[in-house]
Amino acid sequence: MTTGALVCEGLVKRYGDTLAVDRLDLAVPAGSLFGLVGPNGAGKTTTLSMATGLLRPDAGRVVVDGVDVWADVVRAHRVLGVLPDGLAVLDRLRGPELVEYTGRLHGLPRAEAASRAAELLDVLDLGDAGRTLVVDYSAGMRKKVGLACALVHAPRVLVLDEPFEAVDPVSGTTIRALLRRFTADGGTVVVSSHVMALVEQLCDHVAVIVSGHVVAAGTVDEVRGGGSLEDRFVELSGGSRGLGGGLSWLASSSG
Repeated sequence: MTTGALVCEGLVKRYGDTLAVDRLDLAVPAGSLFGLVGPNGAGKTTTLSMATGLLRPDAGRVVVDGVDVWADVVRAHRVLGVLPDGLAVLDRLRGPELVEYTGRLHGLPRAEAASRAAELLDVLDLGDAGRTLVVDYSAGMRKKVGLACALVHAPRVLVLDEPFEAVDPVSGTTIRALLRRFTADGGTVVVSSHVMALVEQLCDHVAVIVSGHVVAAGTVDEVRGGGSLEDRFVELSGGSRGLGGGLSWLASSSG
């Protein structure tokens, strides 16, 4: 079996007649900051959901930090920190309550969970929102409190689906520093994003998923091949169709 902090072997997922993920293989090296990119509908979120115990695959196997995810989901979640895209949270709690509760679910003593929650929220600039219900948070604040929940139990592998979406530049800088610190201390991060420049700047490894397959994987330099990651991504995804001769009626808006 291929080794790595997170390994997917032969993952398959169907939704009716649609094959969303088709015998996908992926190996994320331990200690890496790994980017997962692909066009809309390529199967990124489905793959990450199967890799983190949120969606059962129709076939295949996932191993995280030596734990077979679907043979022992509870044990796998002890070493996994997950920020899904769009997953509902207990938003009638205040931020500190939500993060502390998440830590308690992972078995942390109350005092330790509260201390970690306060520290994380302070680093993520949510300390002043301590009396605000999560339901009243902005989209960017929800991303940050979700990241705090993913980190509170000190996981070995962190899987983040679009973690920078709706996050302001200052908070984005803080999150990038936090993720680099996490990997420097021995953790592994998997990040999905549509922003190629962000992946190119942040990650040391990347995989491109197209139509449920990994079509390229390796270090960022290996995958981009001397050009930009965005150009290589467009090439691997089938290239730009352009606009052709359509939308000529838009010219009337400038008349």
